[in-house]
Amino acid sequence: MNNIIRFVGKAESLFSYSQKLRRDFHRYPELGFREYRTAEVVARELRSLGLEVTTGVAETGVTAILEGNQPGRVVMLRFDMDALPIDEQTGAEYASQHPGVMHACGHDGHMAIGLTVARLLQENREAIHGTIKLVFQPAEEGLGGAERMVAEQVLENPKVDICLGLHLWNEKPLGWAAVVPGAFMAGADFFTVRILGKGGHGGLPETTIDPIVAASQVVMALQTIVSRNIAPLESAVVSVTQMAAGSAYNVIPNQAELRGTIRNFLPEVRDVVLARLEQIVRSIALGMNCEAEIELQRLTWPVVNHPRVTEIVQGVLKTLLPEYRNESNYRSMVSEDMAVFLNQVPGCFFFIGSGNPEKGLNASHHHPKFDFDEQVLPKAAAILAGAAVELGKSQL
Repeated sequence: MNNIIRFVGKAESLFSYSQKLRRDFHRYPELGFREYRTAEVVARELRSLGLEVTTGVAETGVTAILEGNQPGRVVMLRFDMDALPIDEQTGAEYASQHPGVMHACGHDGHMAIGLTVARLLQENREAIHGTIKLVFQPAEEGLGGAERMVAEQVLENPKVDICLGLHLWNEKPLGWAAVVPGAFMAGADFFTVRILGKGGHGGLPETTIDPIVAASQVVMALQTIVSRNIAPLESAVVSVTQMAAGSAYNVIPNQAELRGTIRNFLPEVRDVVLARLEQIVRSIALGMNCEAEIELQRLTWPVVNHPRVTEIVQGVLKTLLPEYRNESNYRSMVSEDMAVFLNQVPGCFFFIGSGNPEKGLNASHHHPKFDFDEQVLPKAAAILAGAAVELGKSQL
């Protein structure tokens, strides 16, 4: 790995470039499938390096091809682009100029890292075996961007052998990483439950079939799925996150609606959770003389990292950033549509700590005060560039 050690110093020398891009993306955030200005900036930077660039993939996605000077594998590096519908409250000089839209998850940093990686690799093509495919993906935040890209053949032409990605992680500080083999991030489903009753006057409850009472019992009963149906050493989450019913203080409504999310790592655990959810909802509704409607939407599969690919990335981290602590058994119930690519191609998705409590940069992801320590940018770029080079010449 001696030929990649220089990436650390080179990435540090590009810090002002990375920071400038990150702050530009942060000032002008765009929601999923609307990243038009963002895509223009990404494409402009990639073209300035003389790369073969394709735009309009899955509406606003951008890809670029970087051919190495030696034969090897096709390694895809993926970076998400979209922002969130959040009003920013950071007070930063580079705060969002688009009211109600904010980069509150670090995707602005991911794009800056991706463009820095492109520059590092282009300037060191002699070290590259095979082909690097840079993929800037729209609509990661639950809108199906990865599925659209796969449907539009992003894993083909050239056919991808290995895929890599990372996520800045404000829950942990600089100097921390999680490069984890196997199941790493949870798969996610959304559910909507409608309890249908019979509305009427709030002062005459005996003439109604109250869906609010039934829905309330459903909420409480759903809490038993994980505690009483899933083994303690397994992991699952069932969270009711929305409840809507009624429009007046003296009217019992016709229906109540619940929405929420299910998270898990294993297909068999998911099967149990979904089966019990349906049993509980329908049984309680029946017992309360109501009807029930259930809608399920799979958001994404679990993120499962390939053992050998992960081992190589761990080696790159240890070589380039020996001071970093890798928490190799870390797992998160947060979901990521990088799982869509990993379901098709072996690869690795990992976290790198970006928080800094001393600077007040430790707000959680999706929080209106989210911001991260930009010193992570060159570290992350060096790791990805080095991993791409090592994987390009690897034998899995």
